[in-house]
Amino acid sequence: MSKYSQTYRRPSAKPRPGVHPIWRGIGCLLIIIIPIISFAAANVLVEQNLQQQWVQIPDELKGSFTLPSVGQIYFAELAVTAILMVIGFGLLTILYSVFYRTFGPSPYGPMDVPPR
Repeated sequence: MSKYSQTYRRPSAKPRPGVHPIWRGIGCLLIIIIPIISFAAANVLVEQNLQQQWVQIPDELKGSFTLPSVGQIYFAELAVTAILMVIGFGLLTILYSVFYRTFGPSPYGPMDVPPR
C-alpha cells in the first residue's frame, strides 16, 4: 500500500455555498445606479449653489467641457459627484454591516466556548 492510496487521503472539505446570483445582480445594479443618482444630485446642487450662493466655487472648478450626448458638464459637478458617490457607497457599506451583524450567521462555531 502506498501513501497515495485511498485509505490515506484526507476527506475533502464540504463545498462552501457561494453568493446567490440575485445579490450579485443587485450589487451590479447599485454600481450603475449610485453614480447616476450622484451625478443628478450634483447637477441640482451646483445649479442651486449658483443661484443661492451657499458656497463659493473655486476658479479651478468653474471650467466646463461639452459631451455631445449629455451637454455641458462643469468640473464642480464632477467633484460633487465623486463626493456623493463616496457618501453613498459608504452608507451602503455601513447599512450592510449592520444587517449582516444583526441577521447573519453566528460568529461562533460548534467548537467555540460560549461567550460569558
